[in-house]
Amino acid sequence: MTTAGPAAAPAGSPTLGVEEEFLLVDPETGRPCGKAAQVLERVRQAGGDPDRFQRELLTSQVESTTAVCEDTAEAAGQLWDNRRALAEAARSAGVALLPSATAPFPGERVPLSEGARFRRIHSAHREAVADYQVCGCHIHVGVPDAETAVQIVDRVRPWLPTLLALSVNSPYHLGRDTGFASWRLLEQARLPGSGIPPLFGSAAGHREEVARLTAYGCLVDERMSFWLVRPSPRWPTVEFRVADTAASVDEAVLQAALARALVTTAHAAVLEGRPPAEFGNQTAAAAVWAAARHGLRGAGVDPWAARPVPAQELAQRLLAEVDQALRASGDQKWVAGAVEGLLDRGTGAERQLRAGARGRQALLTQLTRDLLRPVTGAPAIAAPPGTAPVRHPRSKGNRS
Repeated sequence: MTTAGPAAAPAGSPTLGVEEEFLLVDPETGRPCGKAAQVLERVRQAGGDPDRFQRELLTSQVESTTAVCEDTAEAAGQLWDNRRALAEAARSAGVALLPSATAPFPGERVPLSEGARFRRIHSAHREAVADYQVCGCHIHVGVPDAETAVQIVDRVRPWLPTLLALSVNSPYHLGRDTGFASWRLLEQARLPGSGIPPLFGSAAGHREEVARLTAYGCLVDERMSFWLVRPSPRWPTVEFRVADTAASVDEAVLQAALARALVTTAHAAVLEGRPPAEFGNQTAAAAVWAAARHGLRGAGVDPWAARPVPAQELAQRLLAEVDQALRASGDQKWVAGAVEGLLDRGTGAERQLRAGARGRQALLTQLTRDLLRPVTGAPAIAAPPGTAPVRHPRSKGNRS
């Protein structure tokens, strides 16, 4: 595996922002704990930027966000700082921060977070969200305008299942081995406006689709769509929402590097007048299902040919598709090594299953170890435990 670290990007590369959602659990039993308010207050008391740490739908979840990052090296540093700040705050509140996209162990239901919007979501969707303890890693990539964002979204659609296969990190759900590498995607499929989005064609087409779903009562507002990629409703970005919460910073940075490279590649296709790929709704659903079921270790679905192919072949095809963009950003060697590392040591889901076979504490230990595992090839980014986290000034612009 290459030892090159995440790269500083040349001028002109799209900006990045990364959001990570985490679970709060009892450190002994692993059961979800509704202590988000206490954890966030401890982050604030420790000097953390309150704009970087937020509540989520349920009180057993917290979210961290980076500022706008110019390159993957900056993103890696901020992600590690955020994780360390939340982990220390969680520990002081008597809970553990878990980088898993679903809750591995059962417990009593935790309350809904306070807030009018959360109450509206619960009122609209009831049991579909009452125990919706799932966590994702969302990548924002800066684009010039809303029209460009939609054109890019239309063109990255075929690659979403492969991004999912690389990120899978939720094989357990409330004490059960689900048989899926990403149970989060099955939980998310309960909700309308999820999965691979339709071809929008234009910014107006996207607005009309969101307005229809909102008018039908499926969405409480435009911010709620669960499509695996979308034009951000708040920022001038393309927002990738396909990945499970990453077990490690490496895996989060891998998603960020690939998402940015896909945006760069798709933007070039837009400028050259190349149309987006078209494939049926059932093929799209099957491709996502196969990625959620198998991760990198089974058959995936080729959306272009509508046939099964090995998931690892699709991963190599993705690397070939974005090779030029990765070379331009300086990320190509690191990304190739990161994918090689996933194939060697296993995805987050595979590592969870290996640890889970040894028992509850082994699984909790594996997840907490992955949470702050040093970034591959960039030891200076990941400061050793006990040192003060680097403070990053909040940036303006395409904040995630």
